[in-house]
Amino acid sequence: MKQLEDKIAIVTGGSQGIGKAIVQQFLDQGAKVAIWDIDTEKAEATKAELGASDAQLKIYQVNVAEWEAVEATMKATHADFGRIDILINNAGITRDASMKKMSLEQWNQVIQVNLNGVFYCVRAAFPIMAAQNYGRIVNASSVVGIQGNFGQTNYVATKAGVIGMTKVWAREFGRKGITVNAVAPGFINTEMMSTIPEKVLDNIKGKSPLNRLGEVDEVASVYTFLASDAAAFVTGTTISVDGGVSL
Repeated sequence: MKQLEDKIAIVTGGSQGIGKAIVQQFLDQGAKVAIWDIDTEKAEATKAELGASDAQLKIYQVNVAEWEAVEATMKATHADFGRIDILINNAGITRDASMKKMSLEQWNQVIQVNLNGVFYCVRAAFPIMAAQNYGRIVNASSVVGIQGNFGQTNYVATKAGVIGMTKVWAREFGRKGITVNAVAPGFINTEMMSTIPEKVLDNIKGKSPLNRLGEVDEVASVYTFLASDAAAFVTGTTISVDGGVSL
């Protein structure tokens, strides 16, 4: 039997990068998936590339930074699928600048999507999962949320905040059969990395004892585990998938 047979999963920001790899693995493991993304054109392209049917994969346009949109989309997703078993809070943005140069707009944009967006999605999903007495919530943190990073005050604040919220929700939701965990990727071979000069990339690789970037499938496999019943006794933890960078 597949790990996620007949489970219903929401993946925010599921049209590219790590989110796309999560969607693919979930489909391969028997789940039905709802991609929540602001860019539906890219999401449709992902659906076509994965060869998923309408019964397997549905796309919902939503900005997770807007509570009313999240609430309405959660209701629509629940109505379409009948239940919500898994919530993957993967959507996120960066607006990097040193503290001296960071604008209030850059700060607020990242807080709204990466921190408030996670809160909104969990707030909307919790009543559904609690009524089922079952749920798996996995939040995207980052290695920089653990050790910090120059020029990312806003991003680091959100990723550290996600780790804290994960611990709180694990304590609050456990009695309802809901586990809550986080994944903290390191430097992963995504589209964003392709724009980095080779010399800089070599320096990044050198930060890991494995001397390479991680692959999106390697991160997605940890999400798959945490979303499955094999991880039923794992909650409140943050798993680093960073090739040892945070050692």
